[in-house]
Amino acid sequence: MTNRLFVVHKPIFRSSNSYMGYIKRKYGTKKVGFSGTLDPFATGCLIVATGQYTKLFQYLNKTPKTYRATLWLGANSPSLDIERVDRITKVPPFEEETIRSALHALEGELTYYPPKFSAKSIDGTRAYRLAREGKEVNLKTITSTIHEIKLLNYNHPFVHFEATVSEGTYIRSLGALLADTLGVDATLSSLHRVREGAFHYEDEKALDPFKHLSIPRNTYTGDEAWLELGKKLSIEYFEVKEDGDYFVETANFYAIIEIKGETISYRLNRLEKFTLPRSVPDSPSI
Repeated sequence: MTNRLFVVHKPIFRSSNSYMGYIKRKYGTKKVGFSGTLDPFATGCLIVATGQYTKLFQYLNKTPKTYRATLWLGANSPSLDIERVDRITKVPPFEEETIRSALHALEGELTYYPPKFSAKSIDGTRAYRLAREGKEVNLKTITSTIHEIKLLNYNHPFVHFEATVSEGTYIRSLGALLADTLGVDATLSSLHRVREGAFHYEDEKALDPFKHLSIPRNTYTGDEAWLELGKKLSIEYFEVKEDGDYFVETANFYAIIEIKGETISYRLNRLEKFTLPRSVPDSPSI
């Protein structure tokens, strides 16, 4: 198998990176990439590509993202998830409307600190490595857009909610902010990513990546051989001449080009067109 774009369902307590070893064996390929790392305790939608399609992640339309999570009221964890729960306190139940209001207050543009146990880099070192070593972790605030957050179910002490958010949002931090609003300790006991943009799990069905690009199409009216061979191109042969990144189609390939003034630069070239791959036999469960 060469080029394939699809969505896998990452299981719980597997890192996104280690799960790729299983995907490589299942599809018989050495080159696999993924986008949108999930925490080990999180499950759900993980976009995976093989072959040339691994180069397309930055151009895919992957936002907004939707998650379903459970907040365990009364549990305390420095990692804000169930991997490091160090204290459980019994807390009185809340009125359901109180929780709905607290969730609703998180909608909109939100500035907050990411979890100390996160992949954020501090002077070249991942924050979670410093936190696990007991070292000081000083992170800068980040800003996310919370498009919608709603209560799914409240079965004390568990609050089940769904959040649709911008890329880069930390749902563990949302849980911590909700806990602060309610005035209790709390930590996420489950986290499931439902979708990233239009991407969602469909039994690892092969997807046409060129239907999922976040950049517009442009039309090249010159000799297609020049485009396929990576020759210098002239702005006069493009239908759209404004600055920006575009994908361009020839009879055999796709290219991604950048227009900047009168200059045309190749970002990617000779990307093979999507053809439906042969089905892959089921692999033993892991």
